[in-house]
Amino acid sequence: MTKGSGTARRVPAGAAVLREDVTDAIRAAVFEELAAVGFARMSIEGIARRAGVGKTAVYRRWKSKLALVLDLVSVFAAQGLPAPATGSLHGDVRALLQVASAALRHPVASQVIPDLLVESARNPEIAETIRATLLDGQRGIAAVVVREAVARGELPEGTNPDTALDLIVGPLYWRLAVVRAPLPKGYLDDLATAAVAALGRG
Repeated sequence: MTKGSGTARRVPAGAAVLREDVTDAIRAAVFEELAAVGFARMSIEGIARRAGVGKTAVYRRWKSKLALVLDLVSVFAAQGLPAPATGSLHGDVRALLQVASAALRHPVASQVIPDLLVESARNPEIAETIRATLLDGQRGIAAVVVREAVARGELPEGTNPDTALDLIVGPLYWRLAVVRAPLPKGYLDDLATAAVAALGRG
């Protein structure tokens, strides 16, 4: 080795820079693989094949398919929208329903979300990640909506944000994710009106 050969700048084996486009391709492949076969049948081999990369590219980033899915849930949650600010409780509830409806009717998410919820009953790590990233985020939005509605005099003091979230999103999740029935025309407007009425009686 000659003097000044620049050995300090050499990248150690196994420490290559991870290309962001490859990482994004793998995450997209995980989403598609989950929708196609579910978590139980999903494999690193299938993910790599769908992403057009080798298995080593996956393992450089995540140690297992569980780690992959937990990362995917966290990234998805980080892209969440801020609390609506329409100026009225009905408007805020209607906006929340619109966002939730779009997510639950997405062709991939509509397959992935129910499957992950089933897996969360068997896997504490998945359950904790869903709670910490998705549920807590939605609870935070509901808390803002309720606080603003109380300040405007539309809801009574002491209205529980968790109850509000259940009343707003619960029926929609039941219809789209459990029963898998289409939404009739005007359904979101009617559901928003019903939810606001129920909350106001609290």
